[in-house]
Amino acid sequence: MEIRNLYLNEDPPMELLLLADPSKKLIEEYVKRGQCFIAERNGKIIGEYVLLPTRPETVELVNIAVEEEQQGNGVGKQLVCHAIEQAKIQGFKTIEVGTGNSSISQLALYQKCGFRMIGIDRDFFIRHYNEEIYENGIHTIDMVRLSQDL
Repeated sequence: MEIRNLYLNEDPPMELLLLADPSKKLIEEYVKRGQCFIAERNGKIIGEYVLLPTRPETVELVNIAVEEEQQGNGVGKQLVCHAIEQAKIQGFKTIEVGTGNSSISQLALYQKCGFRMIGIDRDFFIRHYNEEIYENGIHTIDMVRLSQDL
């Protein structure tokens, strides 16, 4: 598997981006301001993530997704580790990530990769999304915020 920055003339992998964030409008906004990285295997895109500078010396991992057939094979962990390394290389001191209160496997993954919970943005998904979101049979209402010092 190879992970690389999206080429300037390449369209972002919207189908994958939508796996992690159901708002095409929000995705289009932050992809323009951030860096999109893709994971390829045998010439096929199987995963992606987006890094978005948010404050001086801080970057956020705002979208990470793995093609459904590839999930459970360590691709997500490789993408998170790659994002952490890219943040370090680019001189950031902190990397943050936010995920839904119902995103059980993502919360576990981020913590296994060294992130620590720093807060909860109550009602985030109610304020920013028109449609209700359910995951793992749980209503996604709050965003759990995690951070890692680099």
